[in-house]
Amino acid sequence: MYSKRIALIALATGLAAVLSDCTVGPNFHRPDAPATFRYTETPLPQQTESAGGAVQRFVDGGDLPAQWWSLYRSDSLDRLVRDAIAANPTLFAARATLRQAQENLAARTGALLYPAVNANASATREKISNVAFGASGASLFNLYNASVDVSYLLDVAGGNRRQLEALEALVDYQNYQLEGAYLALTSNIVTAAILEASLRAQIQATRDILAAEEEVVKRVRRQYELGGVARLDLVAVQSQAAQTEATIPPLEAQLAQARHLLAVLIGRLPSEAGLPQFNLETLHLPEDLPVSLPSELVRQRPDIRASEALLHQASAQIGVATANLYPQVTLTGSFGVEALQLHNLFAGPGLWSIGAGLLQPIFRGGELQAERRAAIAAYDAAQANYQETVLQAFRNVADALRALEEDARTVRAQTQAEALARDRLDLTRKQFELGGTSYIALLDAQRQYAIARVALVRVQSTRYADTAALFQALGGGWWHGEPAVSLESTQTN
Repeated sequence: MYSKRIALIALATGLAAVLSDCTVGPNFHRPDAPATFRYTETPLPQQTESAGGAVQRFVDGGDLPAQWWSLYRSDSLDRLVRDAIAANPTLFAARATLRQAQENLAARTGALLYPAVNANASATREKISNVAFGASGASLFNLYNASVDVSYLLDVAGGNRRQLEALEALVDYQNYQLEGAYLALTSNIVTAAILEASLRAQIQATRDILAAEEEVVKRVRRQYELGGVARLDLVAVQSQAAQTEATIPPLEAQLAQARHLLAVLIGRLPSEAGLPQFNLETLHLPEDLPVSLPSELVRQRPDIRASEALLHQASAQIGVATANLYPQVTLTGSFGVEALQLHNLFAGPGLWSIGAGLLQPIFRGGELQAERRAAIAAYDAAQANYQETVLQAFRNVADALRALEEDARTVRAQTQAEALARDRLDLTRKQFELGGTSYIALLDAQRQYAIARVALVRVQSTRYADTAALFQALGGGWWHGEPAVSLESTQTN
């Protein structure tokens, strides 16, 4: 009896080993990287033009650090990013989703690769007629049963292995989604901090201009009181100061919103954030910009790797649909005992059975063939989506590189424009104090200087932000294994 059971298990194991290489469907091959040696249509210079005393150098083939935001050399920014990584709800959700995918894979692995073994026990009270046995009356008795049932679906065509391959691809997808969430979070924090610094500089510049305009208002008012100028002249300078003052509240509202955003990104309420203040003076513009080779970008961008994982899953689903066209073999076995009295349940002889079942689809109204064609169509769609993701990624890098090149030119030109506007304002103010020019000329000089100074702050902050955009477009250096998002950190304690 036991030798037959062992033989059954050996037979099932042998068949599984023989059939393990029979896996239908396409074998997935990772798409090749685009055959290009640069991101832009024309070669980039080795460095940007000097602007504001800063030159940014493009290091071809350079590698971003995992903590790429540290290139801004701001301790406050570094602490804020680390706080966000530790408490951001979006990252928690991404980690939990990854764990869910891992557990789903583990569950299906146990269901598809191993035999199902179940223990059964039952007790029934039965009454049967004795007429069938040539006697009168009926028999009343108890029946006790205990058994162990084993079933195993032979993966003849490899459909089970393709299902697990698809689930493994989903685990990869969720892992890259986590990396993408990490990259988006760190990029959003850096961008929000730069925005805050820009708004503070704009507010300070506007207040300085307002102070100068209010001083002019005082001078013109004294002249008006002495009868030196008409009331229209006084109203004109007052109007200019009022217009300048009216631009401050919207900037302050934007500043408050930027800080509220930072609070949410680090997982805190705006009222309880306790955030540091960011200024352009405390953020250092990264000078050496590592630029990955184009052939490496498809292995570094989380969105490209996630799209590749979906392509892998779609490929495996073709194998699943193809395997459904082939026979399915199921092995079953059972060993148990049965008795009329509970204390004799394990005293009697054992009952056993072994069996095998074969299921071969013959006619399903075209269902299985249609499902396979649908899987192929889904693969084609996933392949097109992958290609689109790659194209957009290369466009992101090209845009960021060109933006940095133009930012340097813009900052240099705007710096010169701001200096000339300041010189003009100083000369006009001196002439106005000496009575050599009109208040109209002074108002125009003040307006031009205000525009130039605020514009300079904006283009400077744009240069900082475009640098962060480049780091994000290149993938953010996650492949160096940032501990905060490593696979080990996704496990529960």
